[in-house]
Amino acid sequence: MYIISLTYKVPIATVEVHLEDHIAYLNLQYELGNFQASGRKVPRTGGIILSTLKDKKQLEAVLAKDPFKIHDLATYELTEFIPSKTCDEWSFLKES
Repeated sequence: MYIISLTYKVPIATVEVHLEDHIAYLNLQYELGNFQASGRKVPRTGGIILSTLKDKKQLEAVLAKDPFKIHDLATYELTEFIPSKTCDEWSFLKES
């Protein structure tokens, strides 16, 4: 599993120009099962995505299709981790 931390490199006004396309991209990734959660950071300096993709190269290929990446609006930090404990509702995330 990966935590993807996006940090904006441009003003929010520039981000918002591409927000609708970014949301469409996120919706597709949810439909494909690649992303399990996402949202804005507070304060609004970027966002967080949780992905259960196990292959880093595959994840990088998926992220390359993000309009925020295409238009160089954000940096992406990928942190891999193995969930060993979760609440009951998130038990599908656990790996052995």
